[in-house]
Amino acid sequence: MEIWINPACSKCRVATDELDAAGIEYTVRRYLDDPPSVAELREVLDRMGLDPWHVARTAETREAGIDLPRDAAHREDWIAAMVANPRTIQRPIVTATDGTTVVARDAETLKAIVERG
Repeated sequence: MEIWINPACSKCRVATDELDAAGIEYTVRRYLDDPPSVAELREVLDRMGLDPWHVARTAETREAGIDLPRDAAHREDWIAAMVANPRTIQRPIVTATDGTTVVARDAETLKAIVERG
């Protein structure tokens, strides 16, 4: 299992605490220090069945000056902009060992991913 976190984020700390309590082994990726590549972010989005604007943090996107149309023609532009500005990526993103990937911001989603191990 892998979790993309910002250590300053309370939801990330809750997620890692839950993984620890469940005894699940996982790898932490501090994605602000080690941003995903375009290919990695594209793969994560594809596994979630989402477009990049669905996992973009609104305030951070605005601060970064990302003002792109939310359509298929601009999907790759969004991905490139988010990789260049990793603070814009929602967190925590958790990938279970079976490849299931979620943004684990709520208790229900976090519980489901913990159950997958």
